Amino acid sequence: MDLSFGPEYEEFRQTVRSFIAEHGEKSPRNAALRSPEALQWQKMLIENGYTARTIPKEYGGYGGTPNMLHSRIIAEEFADARLNPGLGGQGISMLVPTLLEVGTQAQKEQFIKPTINGEMIWCQGYSEPGAGSDLASLTTSAVLDGDEWIINGQKIWTSTAQLADWIFCLVRTEPDAPKHRGISFLLFEMSTPGIEVRPLIDMTGAANFNEVFFTDVRVPKQQIVAQRGEGWAVANAVLSHERDSLGNPNATLLRLNALIELMKTETVGGNRLIDHPVYRDRLMQLQGRVMAMRFNDLRILSSRLNKDQDARLARMIVKLQGTELRHDLEGMAIDIMGEVGLSYEDNPYTRSGGSWQNQYMYFLGLIIGGGTSQIQKNIISERGLDLPREPKIEKSA
Repeated sequence: MDLSFGPEYEEFRQTVRSFIAEHGEKSPRNAALRSPEALQWQKMLIENGYTARTIPKEYGGYGGTPNMLHSRIIAEEFADARLNPGLGGQGISMLVPTLLEVGTQAQKEQFIKPTINGEMIWCQGYSEPGAGSDLASLTTSAVLDGDEWIINGQKIWTSTAQLADWIFCLVRTEPDAPKHRGISFLLFEMSTPGIEVRPLIDMTGAANFNEVFFTDVRVPKQQIVAQRGEGWAVANAVLSHERDSLGNPNATLLRLNALIELMKTETVGGNRLIDHPVYRDRLMQLQGRVMAMRFNDLRILSSRLNKDQDARLARMIVKLQGTELRHDLEGMAIDIMGEVGLSYEDNPYTRSGGSWQNQYMYFLGLIIGGGTSQIQKNIISERGLDLPREPKIEKSA
């Protein structure tokens, strides 16, 4: 059975390999978001169509036509070479595709190019202390005063708020409307007077999350996506892209390849762990799950080209599948390293700068964040498989 993609695609694969051979040494490793190395690499990837591939040229992208096999070949070759696949984050992965779907022409022109080039960093203002799983209960308010919205309230678990230039934020603009219909979606600068960011230390030991407080923050009224009261629909579009980004099969394949290399160097009793039958069996189980994840991604990619294909269930499982797989994969690396796997931060015996330990804890957090695994299973069962809904408990009088 011939499982190759055919001559046309093998020629494209050779083109990708030639690029990697010529420029691969420029790929940044552990570079900061705004570092010259990361920004220059991102620019090179866009120019050659290895990221932002289908974003129109008028908005700073490569302007290519959608082709799921080209996307898969790029991902495979970059993962095999263990190269940085380009910048990600909430702006690139979540806001940009949403603006392409529902943004105005002016919004696309203003925000997409600087975002994909890494010049504009975004954070997401969704969760609140009293509105996490029940996000539609949010109370952060925006009142129109002439040509400006005046925003008051609080957001929590706001990733990268300490670095962000802009925020896309859910606010309540119609207090008398049903909760899902009273929400609007605003874009505004984090340097706007009245915004305070307070760091939250997470289980990795770093301040990846923040609390954000808004006190009489004034935002131009045209910085709204869609219409007043339509923010819930926009938020759901963003969340669909968020779940895709939290279960990125290309990043997972990159880590799997790194795990395989680790197993070739770590030894027990003089024997490589890659040759140990128990660990090799665990590796094969992870490989099977990564393969399933990548095939599910192909199903999602193909649905974007074939609008008659129903991939709703395929999309629903991405976040659940991706975060739990990454947590298990990073955990296996810690097991392989034995007692060294327990080292952390400035311990001189820590491997790979502590990335395995950091990612293990980070993805444990993502199993909770962005909708817990339990919530994801409810969504899959009720909306994807049409199983009976969880019974609602009536409130006592």
